[in-house]
Amino acid sequence: MGAKVLERFPAGAPRGSWPAEEYAAERRAHGEPATVVMDLKSDAFLVVVPMREED
Repeated sequence: MGAKVLERFPAGAPRGSWPAEEYAAERRAHGEPATVVMDLKSDAFLVVVPMREED
């Protein structure tokens, strides 16, 4: 099972700011099973959803 990246956010957001989590919460409110993961190589947070068979 793979994942589709919806958006990426730099890890250096201002203190107290969680843009990736906020974006994922917005997607979940619209019915998408969005999750935030960390990409260590690019030092970024990725908002991902599971790949569907038709993707």
